[in-house]
Amino acid sequence: MAAAAAAAVGGPQPPQPELPAPGLALDKAATAAHLKAALSRPDNRAGAEELQALLERVLSAERPLAAAADGEEAAAAGGGGGPGAAEEEALEWCKCLLAGGGGYDEFCAAVRAYDPAALCGLVWTANFVAYRCRTCGISPCMSLCAECFHQGDHTGHDFNMFRSQAGGACDCGDSNVMRESGFCKRHQIKSSSNIPCVPKDLLMMSEFVLPRFIFCLIQYLREGYNEPAADVPSEKDLNKVLQLLEPQISFLEDLTKMGGAMRSVLTQVLTNQQNYKDLTSGHGENACAKKSHEKYLIALKSSGLTYPEDKLVYGIQEPSAGTSTLAVQGFAGATGTLGQLDSSDEEDQDGSQGLGKRKRVKLSSSTKDQSIMDVLKHKSFLEELLFWTIKYEFPQKMVTFLLNMLPDQEYKVAFTKTFVQHYAFIMKTLKKSHESDTMSNRIVHISVQLFSNEELARQVTEECQLLDIMVTVLLYMMESCLIKSELQDEENSLHVVVNCGEALLKNNTYWPLVSDFINILSHQSVAKRFLEDHGLLVTWMNFVSFFQGMNLNKRELNEHVEFESQTYYAAFAAELEACAQPMWGLLSHCKVRETQEYTRNVVRYCLEALQDWFDAINFVDEPAPNQVTFHLPLHRYYAMFLSKAVKCQELDLDSVLPDQEMLMKLMIHPLQIQASLAEIHSNMWVRNGLQIKGQAMTYVQSHFCNSMIDPDIYLLQVCASRLDPDYFISSVFERFKVVDLLTMASQHQNTVLDAEHERSMLEGALTFLVILLSLRLHLGMSDDEILRAEMVAQLCMNDRTHSSLLDLIPENPNPKSGIIPGSYSFESVLSAVADFKAPVFEPGGSMQQGMYTPKAEVWDQEFDPVMVILRTVYRRDVQSAMDRYTAFLKQSGKFPGNPWPPYKKRTPLHPSYKGLMRLLHCKTLHIVLFTLLYKILMDHQNLSEHVLCMVLYLIELGLENSAEEESDEEASVCGPERCHDSWFPGSNLVSNMRHFINYVRVRVPETAPEVKRDSPASTSSDSLSSLHNSGTAQVFSLVAERRKKFQEIINRSSSEANQVVRPKTSNKWSAPGSAPQLTTAILEIKESILSLLIKLHHKLSGKQNSYYPPWLDDIEVLIQPEIPKYNHGDGITAVERILLKAALQSRMNKRIIEEICRKVTPPVPPKKITAAEKKTLDKEERRQKARERQQKLLAEFASRQKSFMETAMDVDSPENDIPMEIATAEPQVSEAVYDCVICGQSGPSSEDRPTGLVVLLQASSVLGQCRDNIEPKKLPITEEEQIYPWDTCAAVHDVRLSLLQRYFKDSSCLLAVSIGWEGGVYVQTCGHTLHIDCHKSYMESLRNDQVLQGFSVDKGEFTCPLCRQFANSVLPCYPGSNVESNLWQRPSNRSIQDLIKEVEELQGRPGAFPSETNLSKEMESVMKDIKNTTQKKYRDYSKTPGSPDNDFLFMYSVARTNLELELIHRGGNLCSGGASTAGKRSCLNQLFHVLALHMRLYSIDSEYNPWRKLTQLVEEMNSQQGNEEQQPEVPVLYHDVTSLLLIQILMIPQPLRKDHFTCIVKVLFTLLYTQALVALSVKCSEEDRSAWKHTGALKKNACDAEKSYEVLLSFVISELSKGKLYHEEGTQECAMVSPIAWSPESMEKYLQDFCLPFLRITSLLQHHLFGEDLPSCQEEEEFSVLSSCLGLLPTFYQTEHPFVSASCLDWPVPAFDIISQWCFEINSFTERHAEQGKALLIQESRWKLPHLLQLPENYNTIFQYYHRKTCSVCTKVPKDPAVCLVCGTFVCLKGLCCKQQSYCECVLHSQNCGAGTGIFLLINASVIIIIRGHRFCLWGSVYLDAHGEEDRDLRRGKPLYICKERYKVLEQQWISHTFDHINKRWGPHYNGL
Repeated sequence: MAAAAAAAVGGPQPPQPELPAPGLALDKAATAAHLKAALSRPDNRAGAEELQALLERVLSAERPLAAAADGEEAAAAGGGGGPGAAEEEALEWCKCLLAGGGGYDEFCAAVRAYDPAALCGLVWTANFVAYRCRTCGISPCMSLCAECFHQGDHTGHDFNMFRSQAGGACDCGDSNVMRESGFCKRHQIKSSSNIPCVPKDLLMMSEFVLPRFIFCLIQYLREGYNEPAADVPSEKDLNKVLQLLEPQISFLEDLTKMGGAMRSVLTQVLTNQQNYKDLTSGHGENACAKKSHEKYLIALKSSGLTYPEDKLVYGIQEPSAGTSTLAVQGFAGATGTLGQLDSSDEEDQDGSQGLGKRKRVKLSSSTKDQSIMDVLKHKSFLEELLFWTIKYEFPQKMVTFLLNMLPDQEYKVAFTKTFVQHYAFIMKTLKKSHESDTMSNRIVHISVQLFSNEELARQVTEECQLLDIMVTVLLYMMESCLIKSELQDEENSLHVVVNCGEALLKNNTYWPLVSDFINILSHQSVAKRFLEDHGLLVTWMNFVSFFQGMNLNKRELNEHVEFESQTYYAAFAAELEACAQPMWGLLSHCKVRETQEYTRNVVRYCLEALQDWFDAINFVDEPAPNQVTFHLPLHRYYAMFLSKAVKCQELDLDSVLPDQEMLMKLMIHPLQIQASLAEIHSNMWVRNGLQIKGQAMTYVQSHFCNSMIDPDIYLLQVCASRLDPDYFISSVFERFKVVDLLTMASQHQNTVLDAEHERSMLEGALTFLVILLSLRLHLGMSDDEILRAEMVAQLCMNDRTHSSLLDLIPENPNPKSGIIPGSYSFESVLSAVADFKAPVFEPGGSMQQGMYTPKAEVWDQEFDPVMVILRTVYRRDVQSAMDRYTAFLKQSGKFPGNPWPPYKKRTPLHPSYKGLMRLLHCKTLHIVLFTLLYKILMDHQNLSEHVLCMVLYLIELGLENSAEEESDEEASVCGPERCHDSWFPGSNLVSNMRHFINYVRVRVPETAPEVKRDSPASTSSDSLSSLHNSGTAQVFSLVAERRKKFQEIINRSSSEANQVVRPKTSNKWSAPGSAPQLTTAILEIKESILSLLIKLHHKLSGKQNSYYPPWLDDIEVLIQPEIPKYNHGDGITAVERILLKAALQSRMNKRIIEEICRKVTPPVPPKKITAAEKKTLDKEERRQKARERQQKLLAEFASRQKSFMETAMDVDSPENDIPMEIATAEPQVSEAVYDCVICGQSGPSSEDRPTGLVVLLQASSVLGQCRDNIEPKKLPITEEEQIYPWDTCAAVHDVRLSLLQRYFKDSSCLLAVSIGWEGGVYVQTCGHTLHIDCHKSYMESLRNDQVLQGFSVDKGEFTCPLCRQFANSVLPCYPGSNVESNLWQRPSNRSIQDLIKEVEELQGRPGAFPSETNLSKEMESVMKDIKNTTQKKYRDYSKTPGSPDNDFLFMYSVARTNLELELIHRGGNLCSGGASTAGKRSCLNQLFHVLALHMRLYSIDSEYNPWRKLTQLVEEMNSQQGNEEQQPEVPVLYHDVTSLLLIQILMIPQPLRKDHFTCIVKVLFTLLYTQALVALSVKCSEEDRSAWKHTGALKKNACDAEKSYEVLLSFVISELSKGKLYHEEGTQECAMVSPIAWSPESMEKYLQDFCLPFLRITSLLQHHLFGEDLPSCQEEEEFSVLSSCLGLLPTFYQTEHPFVSASCLDWPVPAFDIISQWCFEINSFTERHAEQGKALLIQESRWKLPHLLQLPENYNTIFQYYHRKTCSVCTKVPKDPAVCLVCGTFVCLKGLCCKQQSYCECVLHSQNCGAGTGIFLLINASVIIIIRGHRFCLWGSVYLDAHGEEDRDLRRGKPLYICKERYKVLEQQWISHTFDHINKRWGPHYNGL
C-alpha cells in the first residue's frame, strides 16, 4: 500500500487537479511511517522530495478555500466536501506526518518529556486573574499566573491580585524579571542538566513539515488581505479570513505548548532565512505562489511607503510593478547610516520657521528618518508573520502564538529585533485603526514582555537603534496633529503645538508607544545611552516642545461659551504620560555625583529649547492678558533636573542657571498660572464654563501635582532667589492685578479688576507669597520629611482610608522608579503620624471603613496650613482642616475660641537657595505690609481676616529669617541704597518695623473723603528731592518700581536694551475717562509697623491698652523664646508672638514697643454705619425674629413628635428599642386615640373614618431556614462540600404535610398544620398611624410626583410621611379600646367545664361579615394585600385548588409566622421578658382583628371541630371504621397544637375574654403533653418501655395520678401497645434509638423542651392580646415561669421544690379515657402504615435559630473556587458569578444563559429561596447584593483588607479577611427583615440580575 501511495505521489511534476487515491487518504499513518523511514536513511533526498510533493498537494488542497472565502474560484475547489472538510483533512495529514506514523497524542506526550521547563511563560488574555508580588519582582511589570503564585511562598510579601487589562504572560522562572526566591515549586529546579537529549528522529518530521505549513498559513494571509477602500473599514473581511484560519493557528499554538523541544524546532523554522527565500520568493512555475507573492508586494507597498511624494531612498530605481525587486534596501543598511541626528535637526528648524499653514505634513525630510519610517524587508517567516499580524491588527490568536514562543531564548532575541524593525509600521497601523483600543492593548501585551527585560533591551538598543527608532516614531506620530500656537503673539507665532481635540490625543492612541518608551528608560543602561546622546536629547526636547503651551485657555469676557470643550483631559494626560513620566524615568538614573554630566546635557538642551520657544512666540516681557495654558513641560523638565542636580548630584546651582534676562522670562508663565488659579477661584473665568475649574483642580490633584504645580513653584523659587527682590514682589502684585488696591487711601480705582474680585485676588497674591516663601519641598527637605508632610496635610483635611491615602500622596509618578507606595517608609511614617480607627457600624447601618486619623501631637506640632492649601483640590478641604484643628484645640483645652492657622517652623533652606529670603527683606514688600496693616486698622473695604493672617505670617517669616544683626543695621543706614525712596531706611525688616512714616501722598478720586482735608503745609509737590526730611510725603508706585528694576537688569545684561523694552504707555494703567478724576491728597499717618501692630492688638481684643509687654513682668520670656502658650491661638496671639520676636531681635525694638505702650492709645474711631451695613443689621434682626417664630413652631411640633422620637432610634438598631404603645394604656376603659401623621388630627378609629397603621408586608422564608443541628452550615469551597436542604425547617414541614395528605382527608390535613415557613407573610410597622382617606390622597400625590423614587407607587409602596420608613400597606385599627379592658381580665371562678361550653357556643355562632362600612372595605383590601404579598405556590397547599380550606389555613398561618418571627427576634426564647424587647413595634393586635374577621366567615363544621375531640369523649369508637372508602380525619395526636390554638382563638368573636383564652390554653396543653409522652415512648427502647409501663402502673391509683408523668406515660405505652406502633422495631430501627439511658431528669427535660415552643408562642399571644408584660427569668426556669404566667400552674404550687411539668395539667375530662380515645385513632392508622405512623409522631420541636452560611476566613479561598466554576445550568463559566449566602447555590448574575421567562437567575433564585429576598455574594467584586422583591441594593462587603477597607471589584487585589461584626449585622438585618429600612440606595432591577 505504501508503495502504491509513493507511486501515486511520484516525482516532482506539478500536481494533478484530481484528489489522490482514496486509499491514500485512508491510510495516513502508513504513509507517514513510510516517509519517516525514507527520511531516516543517510541519503534521504528521494524521501524529502516525496514528502515535499505530498505536502504541496495536501496543503494546496486547502488553498482555494481562501479564494472561496473571497467569492472567486469557488469551482476550483473540486470536491473535498465543503470548506471545513478539506482543511480538517490537511490538519489531520500534518498531525500524522509529525507523529511519523504513530498516534499524535503519544507523540505530544513524548515531546513533552523533553521539556526543560525552566520558565512558565503561560500567556493570558484580557480579564485573566493574575498576581503581582512587589517583594519578588525586579521589573515592576512582573506578573504570575495564579497557579505559580499559589505554589510559591509569598507569605508576608507585598502582593496583589489583578485582572489583566491587556493580557500578559507568567514570569515564573525568569530571573531577569523576578527574584528566584519567588519561583514556584515547578520552576525552581534548574532542570537543563537532567533532561535527556532529544532523539533526532523524534522531531525530524516536524523540521520538514512545519516550514510548508507556516508558508501555507502566510499564503492564506496574503490572499485574504484586501487593501481597504478609502473609507470603508474592512474589518469584516479580515475577521472572515481569521475565522477560517482559526484551526491552523490553534494547531501552531498547541505545538508551542509541547515544551522546549518543539519550541526550538519552531524557532529554527521561523528564523531560517534560506527556507523563507526558497519558499516565498515567487520564482518558479507555480502560478499560485506567484500570485500570492504579488499580493504581498502590493500590501507592502500600500503600507510601507507612506509618503508617496518621496522618491525611493538610496536612489533605487522605481521597480516595475509585479517584479520582486521591491525588496527595498535592507533594514541593516538603513541602520548603518543612522548616525547622530544633528544635521537633520537644523533642517528641522529651518523647515518650521516658515510654517504658516494650520497643519504641516512633516517636519523633517532627512533620509535617515525615512529609513526608520519606510523601509521594511522580510528575510524570514517570523518577520513576515509579524508583518501580517500587524496588518490584520493583532488578532488575539496570533499574538498568543507569538508570545507562547518567548520562553525560547533564541526566538526571544529574534522576535524582539523583528518587533523593533516593524515599530514604525505598528505606529502607522495603530493610527489608522478603527479599534485602536483593542489594538493598543495587544501591542502592549507583546512589548511589555520584550522590553521589561533589561539585558534584552540593552542588546536591542545597541544593535537595532531602539532609542532612535522610538523617539523618531513618537515624533512622527505627534507631527500628524500639530496646529499653530496662539499663545502670546497670535499672528506671528511660529510655534506649533499638538491639537488636543484630535483623536490621536483624545483617545490616548499614543500610549502603547509612550509606555514602551517609559519601560525601556527604566533600565539604567538604556537611560544612560539616552542621556549621553546629544542628538537624541535635541530630538526629544523638540518632541516635548510640541506640548509646551497646548490647550490654551482664553478668558471669555462677554458671554458664556456655547460649547465647553473637554480637551483638557487629553492635554493633562498627554503631558503626564508623554512628557512627565519619561522625565521621572530619566531622573531616577541621576541620583549620584557621577551623573552630573547627564544633568548638564539635559539642562543645556532644555534651555535651548526654551529660548527657541520664547523666540517662536515673540515673547518680550509682558504675557498676553487673559490667556493661560497649564502646560509648560519644558519649564518643568528644567526645574526638575535643577532640583535633582542640587539635591543629589552636588552641582553648583549657578553653573546651570541662565542670565537674569532669561530668568525673568522663565518666571513669567509659571507665575501667570498661579495668578490664573486665583482668578479661577475668584470666579473671574465663570464664562468659560466648568471645565476651567476642572483644569485648575487637575493641576493640583495628587496624580499631577508633582509633575505640574510643584516644579512650577520650585522654578519660581529659583527665579526669586536670583532676581532682584523688589522686581519680583512688584511683578507678583501686578500679575495678580491688585496693584491699585495697595494704597493708603480709603477709595481707589482698579482699572483691571472688578471690585468684587479684589479681595479674593489680594488673598490669592499673599497666599502665593506665603507658599513661595515657606514651601521647602525641593529646597532642602529629605524624601522622608516630604512624605511625612504630605501625609500630615492629607490626614488633617479628613480622616483617610489606607488606600485613599496611598492614592492622595503624590508618589514619584514614574511607576518604574521603584518608589513603591506600600514601601517600608510609607507604613512607618503612617504609624508615626496617625492612629488607626477600626471599622465601626453606625446605627443607621452605614458601613464605616477602617480610617487613619492624625495623632494629637501631630495637630499640636505638625499641622501645616500652607501645605494643606497647596494640596487641596477643593477649597472646602482647607476649611475642613481648620475645623478639625479647632475641634482638637477645644478638646485638648489648648485654646477655646476660633484659632488662626498656626505658624509652623520650616526645614532649614539648602544653601543654594538662601537668596529666596531676600524677598522678605525688600522695601517693596515692607511698604505693602505697612499699607495693608494700616488699611485693616482703618477698616477700609475689601480686606478680610485672611488678608491680615497672611500679612502677619509674612512679617513673622521675615523675623524668623532675618540674617543681619543689630549692629549691621546701624551701619547700613547711610548706604547707597538710600537714593531712590525714603519710605524705609534700609531693607532689613527688623529695623524697618520701628521706622515711623509720617505723611504719605496718595492719588484718590475727587469724591474720596481724604480730599476735603487741609494738607499739611510742609509738603512740597512731589518733593522726592528733599529726601531726608521726615515730614515729606511718601509716594510709591509698584508698577513704576518694577519697570525701573527691569530696565536696570536689562541694561546690565545687554547693550541693545533700547530695542528690547517697549515703552509702556498703554492705557492699561491710566484710568478710563468716564471715571472720576484722580487728585493727589496727603495723609498724615505717623505710624510704624510696630505701632500698627499694637493698635491692631487693641482692635482685635476690643479693649483699650490691651497689650502689655510680657517681658516687663517676666524677663525669662526673652531668654527662652519658645513658649507653648503662643503656639495656638487667634490673631491676638499672633500679634503678641510677633511683637515678642521683634523685641528679641533688637534692643531698639524692645524699647520702642515699651514706649508705644506707655502712651495712652487714642481710641480707634467708631465705625460709621453706612446704609449698606444698616441694611445688613436690619436683615439680622428680621432673621432673629423669624428664628424665634420657628422655635415656637418647632417646640409645638416636637411635643407631637416626642413619641416618634422615642422610637426613631429603632430602625437603626434592631437590638435595644423602646416599645411604642400605640395608644394609652390607662386601666379605665377608654377608646384608643390615634394621631394621623398626615393631617395631624387625633381621634379614635371609627367605622366611617378608620385609622390605620403604616405597615410593610413582606414574604419571608427566614423561618424555613432554621435547622435542627447546632453545627453551622459552611459555604462550600470544594467540589465535595455540598449543602442539602433536607434538614431545614421548611423541608421538614413540607414532608409532614404531604405525608398527612397521602393518608388523611384533605380538609382535615389543612387544619392540622401551619404553613408559611417558606413565603410566610411578615407584617411590621414603624408605629405611626394615619387616616385611611389621608393615606389615599398621599398616594395620589406620590403618583403624580415626577421625582425618581426608590420605590414603586403603583405597587402601593410609599414611605411613612413622618419617619420615612418604607411601607406598602395600611392595617386598619379596630375601633374600641386597644388593650382589652380590665373587666375581661379579672380571673373568673367558673369551672373549666362551663368555660369549655361557652367556647364551643361562641365558635358555633356564624360570623356574618359586618355591614359594608369603610372599615370593612379596608379590612378586605388589606387582606387582599396580605395574600398578594406572597406567591401562589406558598398559599395553595390543598389538593383541590381554590378550596376555602386553603384561605383558612393561610390566614391562621400568617398569625403563626408573625409570632414565630417575633420569637426569633427575641433570640428564640422569652427569658429576657420585658414588654417587647426585640419585636418591632408590634401590630399583632390589629393583625389579629383583621384575620379573625375573615376567619369567622368560614365556620368549621361542628362535626369536625377539633374542640370536640379535645373536650368530649366519643361514645362508640367503632363507628369511625365503618366508612372504609373515605379517607379518615387526621388523628388528634398528629395535630400541630400551636395551629389549633390559633384556630380556636381566631374563631371566637372578638373581643376575646381572658378566661376563655386561659381555658383554651389549658385544654390544648393536655393534648400537647400527651403528644410529648407518645413521642418519648417511641424514642426509647423496648426494655425502657416495659420498665416504665410497669412502674407507672403501680402508681395509677394514687390521688394525683392524672398529674404524674410516670403514670400517664405507662398508660400511653400500654394503650399504644395494642396497635402495631412498636412492633415494627427490627434491627434497622435500633440505629434511630438514642443510646442514652433515660433518667427521670432527662425525661422531665425532654417533656419540658417538647412543650416550651408552644408555651412561648402562647405567652407572646397573651402579651399582645391582653397587654400583659412578660416576666424575665433564667433559662432553666423558663417553663415554670411561662406556665404560671399563662395560668396553667395553680398559684399555690410555687412552693414545691422539684418542679415537674405534669403539675400544669388540668384535664377537662378524665385523663385515661380521653388518652385512650386519642391512642385508638393512632392504632387504627398504624394497623396499615406503622412506619409513617411512627414518623408523624416524632416531631422535631427544637429548631435552632436561622443563620446565614458560615464564610471562610480568607476571601481568596472563595474566589479561587468560584471564579472559574462552571454554572450547573448552562455549564459555562459565568461572567459575573454569584453565590447565595442563605443556601449556597451558585448562580450567574445578569447571565442571559440562565434566563427563564424573562427572569434572570438571581431574581429567580431570590423568589425560590427567600420568597423574594436574596442575599448574594458577587464573587468578582467581593460585595454583597440584596434583592428584595422588585428592588435591589448593594449592601457592601463583609470582607475587609488588613487596613479595614472594602475592596469593591477587587481593584486593589489585596488579601481580604472576613469581618465577623459586619457579617453579624448582615445576618441581623436578614433575620429582622430590616433591609428595606436600613439600606438607603435601592433601585429597580427589572428582573435583569
